[in-house]
Amino acid sequence: MIQADLSVILPEIILALYAMAALLGAVYTGKDKLASTLVWSTAGLMAVLGAWIGFNGSGTHAAFGGMFVDDGFARFAKVTILLSAAAVLVMGQEYMLRRGMLRFEYPILVALSAVGMMVMVSAGDLMSLYMGLELQSLALYVVASMRRDSIKSTEAGLKYFVLGALSSGLLLYGASLVYGFAGTTKFAGIIQVAQHGEVSIGLLFGLVLLISGLAFKVSAVPFHMWTPDVYEGAPTPVTAFFATAPKIAAMGLFARVMHDAFGNAVADWSQVIALLSLLSMFVGAVAAIGQRDIKRLMAYSSIAHMGFALMGLASGTQLGVEAMLVYMAIYVSMNIGTFAFILMLQKDGRPITDIGALNQYARREPGKALAMLILLFSLAGVPPMLGFFGKFYVLRAAYDAGLAWLAIAGVVASVIGAFYYLRIVYYMYFGEEGEDLDRATSPVLWVFLMGSAAVMVFGIINMFGVDGAAAAAAATLVN
Repeated sequence: MIQADLSVILPEIILALYAMAALLGAVYTGKDKLASTLVWSTAGLMAVLGAWIGFNGSGTHAAFGGMFVDDGFARFAKVTILLSAAAVLVMGQEYMLRRGMLRFEYPILVALSAVGMMVMVSAGDLMSLYMGLELQSLALYVVASMRRDSIKSTEAGLKYFVLGALSSGLLLYGASLVYGFAGTTKFAGIIQVAQHGEVSIGLLFGLVLLISGLAFKVSAVPFHMWTPDVYEGAPTPVTAFFATAPKIAAMGLFARVMHDAFGNAVADWSQVIALLSLLSMFVGAVAAIGQRDIKRLMAYSSIAHMGFALMGLASGTQLGVEAMLVYMAIYVSMNIGTFAFILMLQKDGRPITDIGALNQYARREPGKALAMLILLFSLAGVPPMLGFFGKFYVLRAAYDAGLAWLAIAGVVASVIGAFYYLRIVYYMYFGEEGEDLDRATSPVLWVFLMGSAAVMVFGIINMFGVDGAAAAAAATLVN
């Protein structure tokens, strides 16, 4: 039995053992001299594990009495998590190295957080849910403050830690209430107790606290307050990581809890998530308008996009879960290219994050400006870019589920949000003449920027088979 259980969690075991071996090896040998090697080896291992999970996984397998579930939904999320984490590690290596921030701990912490994310999306029990969540969070608290000589970076790590501890407390208290009123921590047992119309008041309070804790992890309003400061204060490669893999993991966990544990009481939670979606879309869209720092702008953009993803989840249907998965895969692809562009922005070797510095950027770097224009149009949901189809999917899921008001609100929020994306385009092509930025020569960043832009144009709708894979994953979860 133990052997069968271990075979189900083999990818997680491999990545965890690698992280521990790398930590011991680096400590007793070259330490930071091995940082670049560790970045490439960690990214390579993640890419291999992602391909292995994607091509070799099939069926549904449970381990440790149902505490860990390996199904199509988990595999889809894990592949996206591992590939995006590998991409961000490779993208940020040169940036961290030039600024003396590439410590050997960085790739190891990213690997450990990825292990936590993989456990999160496979959780079948409130205990394994919390273990995965905390493993991810503790590693992220540290990488947020990697820039040791920066007050902003230290502030980002501290804010993230304090508010993260608060959200973990909410989540844990909610889990204890659910256990107290359901008599079990396993999702399979909770779903039998949580029937529509029969949910006890204590179980309902537990559900609300669980949703509150999970909403913090996806930066949903009103639990978003940490996001802009952490995005701005953390080193840009770390910000790129925050904007990709952890978002997939948190949304995957959100869907797992709602459908696997409370799938028989959709009416009791769909309206709460619909409200979170509505607030996130509008607060993210409106608050971003006044931002001049592109990292803070991307933080509010992230909040708005999580609102759209939650719209799919709020529908409470298989189509909604499928739409959410497609949306998140497209969102991650857009963010990888966008942050590759942000990592290229520098003046006299110093990173630049003020959007005003992009004035007349297209005159100096026409290829990169065009790629960024495509990504910004996709983020705004302008057809025929891939981002439009992601939004169309979640809007359709909400409308089909009887949430027409939420779908209409999503369209309005999307129009408002288009302003701050198009403002960057205006600066790049029609802004006033300004000082020239340094010409970035990183071939790695250029490949990610151009590749992401190409996906937005040529990936119409079945990007890498994401549509079919998401449909299969959603069916696995909901059924």
